[in-house]
Amino acid sequence: MSNLYVQALHVHPVKSVAGTAPDEVAVEPWGLSGDRRWALVDTEGVVITQRQQPRLALASARPLGGGRIAVSAPGMAELVVEVPEPGPLEPVVLFGKKIETVLAADAAADWFGEYLGVQVRLAHMDDPAVRRPVDPDYALPGETVSLADGYPLLITTLASLDALNSLIARGDHPEEGPLPMNRFRPNVVVAGAEAWAEDGWRRLAIGDAEFRGVRECGRCIVTTTDQRTAERGKEPLKTLAKHRRIGKSLAFGRLLVPVRLGTVRVGDEVRVLE
Repeated sequence: MSNLYVQALHVHPVKSVAGTAPDEVAVEPWGLSGDRRWALVDTEGVVITQRQQPRLALASARPLGGGRIAVSAPGMAELVVEVPEPGPLEPVVLFGKKIETVLAADAAADWFGEYLGVQVRLAHMDDPAVRRPVDPDYALPGETVSLADGYPLLITTLASLDALNSLIARGDHPEEGPLPMNRFRPNVVVAGAEAWAEDGWRRLAIGDAEFRGVRECGRCIVTTTDQRTAERGKEPLKTLAKHRRIGKSLAFGRLLVPVRLGTVRVGDEVRVLE
């Protein structure tokens, strides 16, 4: 019997906006059900994240069923956003690649525009089965992803976070730690592992589902944003740069692609198959 188990699950309906922590969730080919199916775009159609707008950390989105979401933010009344009707496809740009989406109603654009103080639109990925392939350098034929940065799921471990926080405490900016797990916006958090054990996970099973461990997750400036205040610091990137360089990545967590669908639950055993 493995000592590894799911400590928490996280679904982020809107890219770069706070999400929910369900007790169980279905695994779809492109990620956890409802995860990152929506994203904000600017007037040029380029996806906006906390990289450009740190205050997105203070907004939140929760699923209402059927793809509908409710969004909230400080000083704003909650807004229910309906899944847009099938209509003209709107190309948006994420990391230089065009992805076809459908725009939400103007009310969502007005709501986020008022909150952020810039003109934006809210885009919805209507059909993740065909809209966006996983990076072909790491994908098998036919694998797709939602509006996540590049891969269907991100898994992290509590032991690695503890190890990272210990390194931060001994580093140049100890006052910025300890960091909470929400800095890294994972989908699955695992307890019971040794620090950095996830680096070697090539195949694992959780609940009814099975996953390929594809590669390390390279971290960006979003991890330096306090998710409670939207303020930025130096950590964890300073410490990751010293201690966690894997190739060109400042690594924390591992990226997964589903190979067998099912349901995952908090408390599920995590079985490392390879």
